[in-house]
Amino acid sequence: MVQNVRNQHDAQLVRVAETSREIVRFYLDGVECFGLAGDSVLTAILTRQSRVRNTEFSHEPRAGFCMIGACQDCWVWYEDGSRLRACTTRLRADVRLCTAAPLAEGVL
Repeated sequence: MVQNVRNQHDAQLVRVAETSREIVRFYLDGVECFGLAGDSVLTAILTRQSRVRNTEFSHEPRAGFCMIGACQDCWVWYEDGSRLRACTTRLRADVRLCTAAPLAEGVL
């Protein structure tokens, strides 16, 4: 489990300090993941992979840009379809996140 919190080989961010904080479980695209207490959603995602999402139109990878919630480059979704800015949202235990908009019921 600690391995999952530490740096992944394809991670965008490398955690170099504060590695002893409480481990927080979350789910990303249905996969169990782990971050640390106090992490933003953006930090938790980028310490395990190289992107937050792909754009809806060009499908280019995005990894956050301004880190203050202004550029909207870090939008991700809760499994219920509501959106959040990953850079300004704190990671919560057992939260279920998606890097692409989840399909609404009845939508193909």
